[in-house]
Amino acid sequence: MNNTLNEIFARISGGRCEVLGLGVSNIPLCRWLRERGATVIGRDMKPEAQLDAAAELRTLGVTLITGEDYLEDIGGDVPERTLIFRAPGLRHDLPQIASAVSRGAVLTSEMELFLELTPATVIGITGSDGKTTTTTITGKLLEAQFALDGSGRRVYVGGNIGRPLLPLVDEMTDRDFAVVELSSFQLMTARRSAHRAAITNITPNHLNWHTGMDEYILAKQNIYLYEPCEYVVFNAENKATACLAREAFLDVTLFSSKRKLDRGVYLDGGAICLDGERILDTSRIILPGMHNIENYMTAIALTRGIVSREAIITVAESFTGVEHRCELVREKDGVKFYNSSIDSSPTRTAAALSNFKVKPIVICGGYDKNIPFEPLAVSLCERAKAVVLTGDTAEKIKSAIIACPSFAGSELAVYEDQDFEGAVKKAADLADDGDCVLLSPACASFDRFKNFEERGRVFKSIVNNL
Repeated sequence: MNNTLNEIFARISGGRCEVLGLGVSNIPLCRWLRERGATVIGRDMKPEAQLDAAAELRTLGVTLITGEDYLEDIGGDVPERTLIFRAPGLRHDLPQIASAVSRGAVLTSEMELFLELTPATVIGITGSDGKTTTTTITGKLLEAQFALDGSGRRVYVGGNIGRPLLPLVDEMTDRDFAVVELSSFQLMTARRSAHRAAITNITPNHLNWHTGMDEYILAKQNIYLYEPCEYVVFNAENKATACLAREAFLDVTLFSSKRKLDRGVYLDGGAICLDGERILDTSRIILPGMHNIENYMTAIALTRGIVSREAIITVAESFTGVEHRCELVREKDGVKFYNSSIDSSPTRTAAALSNFKVKPIVICGGYDKNIPFEPLAVSLCERAKAVVLTGDTAEKIKSAIIACPSFAGSELAVYEDQDFEGAVKKAADLADDGDCVLLSPACASFDRFKNFEERGRVFKSIVNNL
C-alpha cells in the first residue's frame, strides 16, 4: 500500500472525518466512514430540519453541524488527524477549508478516495457535453463484451452519474472495470487519475464557479495528468482538446466526425472506423444525432483492444438512450413532448435541436452559470419554432435572442413565464398537430430544483397530467 493509502486509513480508523455537504454521494460516504471506525462530523448549509437524511445520520452516530456557520472550526483541536471530504460543489480554497489544511488537515473527496482505493481498472470520462451518454455507452460496451466472452468480469458505472461507487469498492477486484463520469468540480483537486481517460470536448461552462476558462481546463486535465493513466482520448475537432492532445505525454487516440485520421476513430462513408477498419455502420445506432455518433466514437476509442466489433453492434442496435436526454415522454393530440433536462449548457441544447426534423417549441432557462447565450440564440433562431423562457436566466436569454442578427428574419416567437408549470403549459398551448415540445433548458437547474433529474421528473409529471 502506498503512503497516501497508509495515511488515509490511519486517519479514518479512529480518526476525525469532516464531510462537507450532505448530498447524494456524501450520505453513503458517512455510512462507509462510520463502518470503519471514524468519528464523522457532517456539515451542511441547510438547517437540519431541511436535511432529508438527518435522522439516518444521527442514528449512524454522525455529529451534524448545519446552518450559515456550518464551515466554522473545521478540524477542531486535531486538524493533523482530520480528513476533510468536500462535496463537489464546494471550492477547495474557501477560507475555512484552507485554514484547516494549513493546520495539518488533509483535503479529499468521496471520488478521490474511490480512485485511491479501487483495484478495478478505471475508465474516466469528462467534458463539457456528452459525458453522461458516453459513460453509459462505455459501460454497456464492456458489459456486452464480458457477456459474449463469458469472463464474468463486472462493470460498475457511477461517479457524477448514478450511484456512488465508494461503498462498493470492497467487492471490486482487479479483473473488474469502473466507468466513471467526472465533473470539473470532482476533478478540481484530484491527484489520482483514471487508467484510461477521455475528454469529449471543452466549451465555456460553470464559469460562475471556476475563476475562468484556464482553471476549468486545468481541472479537466486532472483526469489524465496523474498515475495510473497511460491512455487518453481527445476530440480532434474541438480547439481546446486538440491542443491538449498535442501536449499530452501519453498514448493518445483522437476521434473526428469531420475527417479521416491516420490513427484513431473517424467517420468514413457512413461508418465509424478505427485505424482504417470499419467498426460500426452509423445506421445501426438507434440514438439520433451526430453528437451521439461522436459519443459512440469516444466509447469505441476508450475500449479499443478490449471490446469486439460484435459487442459494439449489439449495443448500438439496442441502447435507446439516457433518461432526461431527448426522452420521449408522451404524444398528446398529435404533439410529442420530449424531456432533455440534462441539457445544462447552450451547446447541449444546440445538439438536442439538431435531432428534430420539425422545429420544436423549446422551454429554456434556469440557473445562471455565467455562460454567454449568444450561441444559444443562434441555435434557437435557426432551429426552433418558438421558445418559452423561464427561470433566473430568462431575461438574459431573451436579450441574446433579440440581439441575434438572424432573429428578425427567423419568425421565432418568444414568450416568458416565470412559473415552470406555466411555461410547460404555455409551450403545450402553442403546439399544433405534428409539433413537438422540448424541455432543453441550456442552464443548470439549481434556481428551482435540486438537480436536473428532479427538473426532468417534474416536467414529465406536468406533461403526463395535461
